[in-house]
Parts: sequence; structure tokens; C-alpha cells
Amino acid sequence: MEILMPKNQPRPPESQAGQSPQNNSAPPKRADVLVIGAGVCGIYTLYRMRKLGFETVVLEAGDAPGGTWFWNRYPGCRFDSESYSYGYSFSPELLQEWDWKEHFAPQPETLSYLNYVIEKFDLLRHMVLGCRVSDAIFDEAEDEWVVHTENGQVYRSTYLLTAVGMLSAPTLPRIEGRETFGGEAFHTYDWPQDKTDFSGERVGVIGTGATGVQIVPVIAEQAKELYVFQRRPNWCAPLHNSPITPEEMADIKTRYDEIFDKCRKTPGGFLHGPDRRKFNEVPEEERLAFWEQLYASPGFGVWVGNFAEVLMDHEANAEYTAFIADKIRQTVKAPEVAEKLIPTDHGFGTRRVPLETGYFEAFNRDNVHLVDVKESPIEQITPIGVRTTAQEYKLDSLIYATGFDAITGAFDRINIVGRNGESLRDQWSDGPLTYLGIQSHGFPNFFTLAGPQGGSVATNFPRGIEDIVDWVSEFLVMLRDKGVQRVEPQQEAVEDWQKEVRDLYQMTLFHTAKSWFTGYNSNIEGRDGIRYLIYNGGSPRYRRRLEEVANAGYAGFELK
Repeated sequence: MEILMPKNQPRPPESQAGQSPQNNSAPPKRADVLVIGAGVCGIYTLYRMRKLGFETVVLEAGDAPGGTWFWNRYPGCRFDSESYSYGYSFSPELLQEWDWKEHFAPQPETLSYLNYVIEKFDLLRHMVLGCRVSDAIFDEAEDEWVVHTENGQVYRSTYLLTAVGMLSAPTLPRIEGRETFGGEAFHTYDWPQDKTDFSGERVGVIGTGATGVQIVPVIAEQAKELYVFQRRPNWCAPLHNSPITPEEMADIKTRYDEIFDKCRKTPGGFLHGPDRRKFNEVPEEERLAFWEQLYASPGFGVWVGNFAEVLMDHEANAEYTAFIADKIRQTVKAPEVAEKLIPTDHGFGTRRVPLETGYFEAFNRDNVHLVDVKESPIEQITPIGVRTTAQEYKLDSLIYATGFDAITGAFDRINIVGRNGESLRDQWSDGPLTYLGIQSHGFPNFFTLAGPQGGSVATNFPRGIEDIVDWVSEFLVMLRDKGVQRVEPQQEAVEDWQKEVRDLYQMTLFHTAKSWFTGYNSNIEGRDGIRYLIYNGGSPRYRRRLEEVANAGYAGFELK
């Protein structure tokens, strides 16, 4: 049976850099601003641009808006930021109208929230759905972007803004025989709408990243047999989700100013910030008590609410890592299984930490089997299942929880061409080159709102998005008021930003682990070395940098 492939697989190179592809005879449609993507970022960008008087159109590949929360329908999908810290902060009226049902909302609730926002602010009529962008080419003679869609429509705009999402380009594993499997097979990003139950089935899940960690406990309760194919285990910690009572929601509504102010002050934009006490000055007994408190608390405190040194110092990290490893051993009954679930190639928190609900407990069930593919590598997907070097596993359904070409992947799948016919895909081939994570040299009037090396991709996403969208909005107003036709960063500014981004990697332990933070992806050839994809300076520092640039007359940008 043919695998249900993610809908945004790479487009065949029918058009070359600098050349407009063939289109039908439909005349170009005109806008001041084109936005690619109708997820959390694109929705807010559309709201801001319309309020400021820019004629704005959002182009969305999906059949409905929502971005991540439209595409990811797999069982167990939810975010791990507190719901009331994840929603938009721009409208006091919206904050008072919406009631969150859970402290960490599931996908259907989050999608309902985004649709509510779209309806409330009458944004849907400015969106074109089911519209996948194939090419975006800068017209140097007109100082405009010419954007082509796969259905043959052409758009022209002064500004092109991307809100394509940092985890929106799914990757399938490089395993022989995928197309031969006779059962149902799909990537979690492209979950069939009618697939809600696996009762009586033999199910295989390949991948134990954040998605696998969420999906395994749910399927474990349904499937006859569940085989979890694990290559590299992840450090995880309990989410501790719970319903929000009406009384709690009423109280939250009185504290939104306090909540968002706290988020603004933490490096990750979460409600949880680092403990500023010196690690070695806190007695061991007190440290352990503090860690027990963190482990029992909901949300990301267990990761980003710890002593700052835990993410910066090898010895502190090793001590905390041992603490978390013992928690896994206490939860998983079979010692040999517990040891396989404990990572040995990186310390706790040096990769993004998935928050789990019953993940480790699932391996205590008789119907759940951990297959360590480091010991017995997968040789082939067969018509009846998965064959490793040890045995063949017969399956009815096969789920690929194999992640994404993170942050830059969605850009690579569009033919984006700037001045002198330069392709963004080529310029970024060895890693992204940006200024402030907002623009790249040679690509005028092109803004990457949720792009690499910016302040949003390593934070509580909506908090970082509001920061960057607000800043770019003010920038565009200034350009409009001054009659500026073209803006792009100076090459020197890009180089200086690259040094700052690289230096910040060295301040944390993130650079020591293979993860999407460092551009590693075993499913993509050549993605073994480090790529500097995120900004590790934290939200407050990033906002200060943006303010400094704006106050200096947008230093580092060339205006024409």
C-alpha cells in the first residue's frame, strides 16, 4: 500500500532560480503584503497588517487555517506551554471571552481557539486556502515580489512575509521498502481524519521524539500489540496536565497582565524562569528537594525553571541528569527496558524536552514492546511489517513519528529567488544566514517572521511571535511613511549576527547534542554537522537587540 505522504514534500525543480515558472493566463493579483502561512504567526501578522492599513493576503497550503494545529491531528497532540500563556495577548476583549478547558490544551481545543480568533477579527476573507506557494521571485525592476502558486495563480506584492512554521516540513525515514507495506502507513503530520481507533491492531511507531512520546500512551491503550522502534531515546518529564475549573479560569482572567509580564521576563517566554541561585552554593539535600518539587510541578519548570548552570555546566547537568534517570528507573518496571529508555548520548535538557503523560508507564503494559534499533537496526519495510536484523514484526498500521526538517525545511521547499537570481535555498545550503533572524542579504523586502536565528523559534511561540511581528509592523510603517522602496540587511550586519548567534551557542550545552536545535537530522543526507538555527540569548535580550536596532535608525539595514 502506498504511504500517505505529507502534503508538503519537496517540489520537483521545474523552475530554475531567477526564472518565472509557466502559469496560466490569470492576471496577477496585487497586495501590499503577502504572508505565507495561516498558523499562529500568520494569523497575528494578518491582524496587525490590516490594522495598519496594508492590503494583506495570506496564502495557506492547508484546506483550513491553523498551521501546526490544523495539520497535527494525531492522538495525544497538545502543547506544553500553559494554555493561558500560549494564547494571544493583543486583545483584552479576546482574553476575557475565551475560556481554556485544560492547563495544557489538546490540538482540537487549540484549533478551535485559532478559528475563534479568525472569526472574531474577520480574517478569513483575507486568506486563500488550499494554495501552496511554489515560487517567490523578486522583480528588481519593480521592487516587488512575484509569487506563484501550484494552481497557477500569480500574486505581486511590495513585501513578502513568511509564517511557514518551524516544524512544518515533515521527513520520512530513509528505510528501504516503505512503498511496499500492505497496511496503513502515514506520517503523524498527515494524520488521516478518519483514523481514531487502533483497537485489535498490531501497530508500529517509528520514532520517539516529542510526537512519539505523545502518541505512544494513547495507542498503547487501544492496540492489540504496539511496537515502538527507538533509535535514540529522549529525556522526558511529566506534563501533569489537569482541567481548568470555571473558578480557576475566572481567576486567570484577572491576572493576564501578571502572566504576560512574567513571560516577558523569562528567557524562554514561559511562565518558568531559571533559578538564579548558584548551583554549588545550594546544599545537595536542598537541591534534591528542589528537584523533586520541579518534577512534581506541571509544565516546563523541570527544564527551564532549574538552576541556570544545569544548562550551562557539564557537572551540574550530569548531576541533574542522574536524578532524572532514576525517575525513569522508578517508573519502568523492567530494568532492562528502563535502561534502554535512558539516553546516554546527551544530558537532560540539551535537546528540547518532551513533556509526557504516561509515556514511561506505557512500557509496563504487556502489549507494548520497545524495539531498540541500535541493537537490531531496521533492514527494510516489508509488505507485512518491519524487518530488523533480529526478526520481522507483523503490523496492521505503521506510524512514522520521524519529525521534521526543522526551521529551514519549509523555506527549502519553496523556490525563493532574490537579487541577481540568487536562490535562498543555495545561500542557506550550509546553514541559514540572516540578520536578526528577520532578513537575509540579497533578498529585499523579504521578512522571515518565524525563521531561523530569530527570537521565536526557541521560545513559547506566540510570545516570541508577537514580539517580532510587532517590530516588523513598525518597521514597515516607517518604510511606507518615508517612501522607501527596498530594504535588505547589509552583508556586514549579517556577518556580525552570525558571530553573535554562534557565540551564544557556546554559552549553553545545546551545542553538545544532536538535535533540531543544532540542525541534526538523520533522515536528511548531509545533516550530521552543526547548523546554527536558533537564538540562544533569550527573549529579553532579543527584544533589547531589536530595540537597539530600531532606536539607531534601523542600523544594519540598507534602505533605498
